[in-house]
Amino acid sequence: MVYRLPRLRGIDWQADIHLFTYHGLHLLLDVNSGALHILDDVAAEVLRELREVRELAEGVQGSGYSPELPQATGRWGKALVAEVLEELARCQEEGSLFTQDVAAGWYRPPEPLLQGLCLHVSHDCNMRCRYCFAGGGSFGGKKSLMPLSIGKAAIDFLFAASGPRKRVEVDFFGGEPLLNFPVVRELIFYGRSKAKDLGKEIRFTLTTNGLSLDKEIGDFLNREGISVILSLDGRPETNDRYRRTHQGGGTYYRVLPRIKDFLERRGYRDYWVRGTYTRDNLDFTNDVIHLVDLGFRYISLEPVVASPNYPYSLRLEDISVIREEYSRLASFYFEARSRGQPFEFFHFNLELNGGPCLTKRLHGCGAGVSYLAVSPEGELYPCHQLVGQEHFRLGHVETGITREELREEFRQAYVYNKPRCLRCWARFYCSGGCHAAALASTGSLTEPDPVACAIQKARLEAALYILARSRINFLPQAGSKAY
Repeated sequence: MVYRLPRLRGIDWQADIHLFTYHGLHLLLDVNSGALHILDDVAAEVLRELREVRELAEGVQGSGYSPELPQATGRWGKALVAEVLEELARCQEEGSLFTQDVAAGWYRPPEPLLQGLCLHVSHDCNMRCRYCFAGGGSFGGKKSLMPLSIGKAAIDFLFAASGPRKRVEVDFFGGEPLLNFPVVRELIFYGRSKAKDLGKEIRFTLTTNGLSLDKEIGDFLNREGISVILSLDGRPETNDRYRRTHQGGGTYYRVLPRIKDFLERRGYRDYWVRGTYTRDNLDFTNDVIHLVDLGFRYISLEPVVASPNYPYSLRLEDISVIREEYSRLASFYFEARSRGQPFEFFHFNLELNGGPCLTKRLHGCGAGVSYLAVSPEGELYPCHQLVGQEHFRLGHVETGITREELREEFRQAYVYNKPRCLRCWARFYCSGGCHAAALASTGSLTEPDPVACAIQKARLEAALYILARSRINFLPQAGSKAY
């Protein structure tokens, strides 16, 4: 039998292909094209043996490989194996399989243009969350509120540094930004007026713990169409373990009625309920279930970012449990849909083909380059998690960037300059990981946090499974199907 084989010379099976099985579904991600293939048992076995034969042959002969696939042929027969190989070759010709990363040879980061600012309008907080990287909201300094003049200067700086960009974003952050609500309100009016004069658009987001979210503030945010991120960790015992008042009491039953009242009045639109999971609640699917049962539809649950020496920080020995928990969460995702409680989980929203541009895929959030954070005093930092750390101070909103060499370090900290990312199948979907997490774990912008990497991969496999299962009602009988 003559096999028609796909061309495999130059294919890196670790960097360019990711083949895995999730809840009985065989999935193949072609990393460079973003094509996701759903395989039957025959195709999955053929691909696994192709990889084994290829690696064995390269170790012996250097460049070629044997076309014989004795395991797959012995189990499925020559005709069926030949059919699968024909289908793999066809997918390769169409550009959806065994593609190579062509950008690595020519990519250079674009010139920095600012797209968004994180305005720390309050370095104070009405809560004392034990895992908070902001140290009670003050980021290691004195308590302070951003003056209106600094906020206006920051928005002026954003528009000036955005160049030809038509859309810019401002996130109100803290501490607790609602402690400085009068300034938030005036900056929204100012930003929109300025955008109109310049022929641009400006979008606002506000992150709040909800403790100060009264009717007056809620009505304003709803009327002005402000996107809101609401902090709640899930079950009462989970939330109150770390999200506490100044006096040490729990906050769940104080915050929840305010959040629900606010969302009811905005029609449960344009929001995320955002929680944090730590080593103390590795069963975080139960927290998502609780949030869904409360009626929340848009949910994000993030792993805690902390130095490895904190008792609540996540560790490599936790990864197997975390992987199983994301698998359990993926099952619950479909269970909730089937019983009429559909919800969106932020990290399960994955767009493989019309998603982020190449720059976004290689640079992620753009910290230090297209995204900056501003302290209440107007100081510029690469990221909201690095505010207050003097060695990361980039400049000031009134004088601009004064440490271009530091900004260049962040500009160069993209996927192709991170050795561990070069052969990782997840590189275009995690974008090299969080800079702040890397600095907290390894002290280096180009050395990602190994725990964060493992969590990203576990989360991405769950997201790929959900994407595949959401688009099919059947499994192919032979060969593969690409989406």
